Amino acid sequence: MRSLSVNLDHIATLREVRKTFYPSITTAYSICELAGADGITVHLRGDRRHIQNQDVKILRTISLLPLTLEMAPTQEMLNIAKEIKPDKVTLVPERPIELTTEGGLDLTQNVDHLKKVIDTLKESKIRVCLFLEPDLKAIEKAKTLEVDAVEIHTGKYSLYFNEKKWDLFEEELIKIQESVVLGKSLGLVMNVGHGLHYQNIKPIANISDIHEFSIGHSIVSYAVFVGLEKAIREMLNLIKT
Repeated sequence: MRSLSVNLDHIATLREVRKTFYPSITTAYSICELAGADGITVHLRGDRRHIQNQDVKILRTISLLPLTLEMAPTQEMLNIAKEIKPDKVTLVPERPIELTTEGGLDLTQNVDHLKKVIDTLKESKIRVCLFLEPDLKAIEKAKTLEVDAVEIHTGKYSLYFNEKKWDLFEEELIKIQESVVLGKSLGLVMNVGHGLHYQNIKPIANISDIHEFSIGHSIVSYAVFVGLEKAIREMLNLIKT
């Protein structure tokens, strides 16, 4: 059954702009649960630009919903994940100067290190997901690394939609669909995320084999006008109908 994991990073972004105690991550979590979200996601970055260590610890303590920790495959983050034990870790590439994650992991480099990180997480009973481009070879490689899931990077899909580059948009949508179908056939749980919003979600939502949609920025942005509960409910309706 398809699910929505609400990314809470930008709740923390608003807080960190002024270094205040509000808006509260715990209050945001409670609204996610009330609104019917299926999970929550946070990205603990190396520079701690939004989510902080304490946020993840508190959410792990209070959350009845599955908690996904997005993180770079570094030793620092591995140690934190082993301590906190989220339900799932999504391994993502990370550059200090980027505004947001710019693409999927490159599975042609540092694969031995990545495999060690994956194995260590699985030894700690944490499900592992890789954040990848919609590329068939990358999906096949993910299977050999014995991960549980793949999250397809929908950044290009979203960019082409926003810029009304419809030919490129359709090409990217086909790549995503083919990647999802292949991953599902290999026994991988297939998720999508990045840049998805209320206007571009329906073509992606029509791909039946997608399990989880990880969405944050557009939900938090819309919540400024309508409230977080309504924003989540509307997104749930779009992906589940």
